[in-house]
Amino acid sequence: MGAGAGIEVVRVELPGIEGTPSFSVDGPPALAVMAARLGAFGPEPHVVVSGVNPGTNTGRSVLHSGTVGAALTAANFGISGLATSIATGEPSELATAVLLATAALAWLADAPARTVLNLNVPNLSPAEVRGVRNARLAPFGSVRAAMAESRDGMLQIELTETDVELDPDTDTALVMAGYAAITALVGVRAIEDFDASAALAEVLQLELETR
Repeated sequence: MGAGAGIEVVRVELPGIEGTPSFSVDGPPALAVMAARLGAFGPEPHVVVSGVNPGTNTGRSVLHSGTVGAALTAANFGISGLATSIATGEPSELATAVLLATAALAWLADAPARTVLNLNVPNLSPAEVRGVRNARLAPFGSVRAAMAESRDGMLQIELTETDVELDPDTDTALVMAGYAAITALVGVRAIEDFDASAALAEVLQLELETR
């Protein structure tokens, strides 16, 4: 039996789309997707668009991304999702990310259900973007986590830039080179040719025999 805490949901008005039902959810993006899919905000969504997030979500760091997590949660509920992020910088070229996300959403509309796209855009004007590339996940994002200090029971972890050269077809490398990178993702899934049950069953049987 499970239990959950209440979350605050506030009706809001967004500039440019006044009159369109919009809500602010005080919780993780994935939780907002779950609530929407369960009908909390009216008709269930047919697709989830998450972002535009300030700061890229590339490499295996997507495992910790709330933006990507929302899109993957959509797939878990049987619908497709698009996560969009843009590299940081001033001024922010947010319009570039919106332009490409709109095109990605149009493509996603004709894709099979549960398709998840992760779009990362450099902080450049449309004219400066060198192109759009399909990308593999890099081993890490634009920064890496490192242990800065550990004492008195406290851990301090910092994000630092890295000078490791990445394969040019990975998402992190492509965005750093001025390309928009798009990656199709899948969520948690079982490996079909894996079987550890026999080893565990043997331990269980030995335990029963020794009693």
